[in-house]
Amino acid sequence: MNVSLKRIQAILIKDYKEFSRNYAISVMILFPLLFALIYRSDGGEQATMYAFVMNFSLAMLTSFVQACLIAEEKERSTLRSLMMTPASMLDVLIGKSSLVFIISAVVLAASTYLFGFESTNILLLVAALGISILLYTAIGTICGLYSKSLIEASLSVFPVLIIFTVGPFALLFEDDYPVLAVLNYLPSSQLSELLTNMEVGASGGDLYMPLVIISIWAVVVTIISFILYKKRLMDY
Repeated sequence: MNVSLKRIQAILIKDYKEFSRNYAISVMILFPLLFALIYRSDGGEQATMYAFVMNFSLAMLTSFVQACLIAEEKERSTLRSLMMTPASMLDVLIGKSSLVFIISAVVLAASTYLFGFESTNILLLVAALGISILLYTAIGTICGLYSKSLIEASLSVFPVLIIFTVGPFALLFEDDYPVLAVLNYLPSSQLSELLTNMEVGASGGDLYMPLVIISIWAVVVTIISFILYKKRLMDY
């Protein structure tokens, strides 16, 4: 499948113009920054609160904006036109994900600075957040593909926000409700575990296993988003 950088760039520029015009979507970049300031902490729970801010930001910003951008195209029937152009599936999906990835990376970096979180392994932190952005972008793509309007897209992201943000905190009740142990495998729980392990100076598998699990999530969900996009293309 051919990938055209010019087509990807054109889609990226078009999405940027739509994003900048729609204040209901673009205002979402403020929430991660606000939460970083509210929940910043220098105490022993710094990694836990930082993980909460990052997980919230990934769901509320990355997935939400991606879902809304795709749903807006569907609402105006421009996604169908885009699907019928010479642009390949990869052109469209990479182009429509690039803006969200760039925005998320910049906002998460700024939130990290405002929060004051310091890591002894910057490369591992960047890798974990970068892979998480890819994962939540794919989730947003799926939500957008099955939403007919911006309102539906907004509502479809709320289960993602609740499950992935609250999941790590629900593990506090794991002893009383053993079934909650499954939440350990959520990417948000793994990100929280990774950050906590980094804070206490862990090494080896304690650091890299959470990253592997998050990566598996990212690969699987991205493949699912590709399959669903192709299915929607055939439905048209």
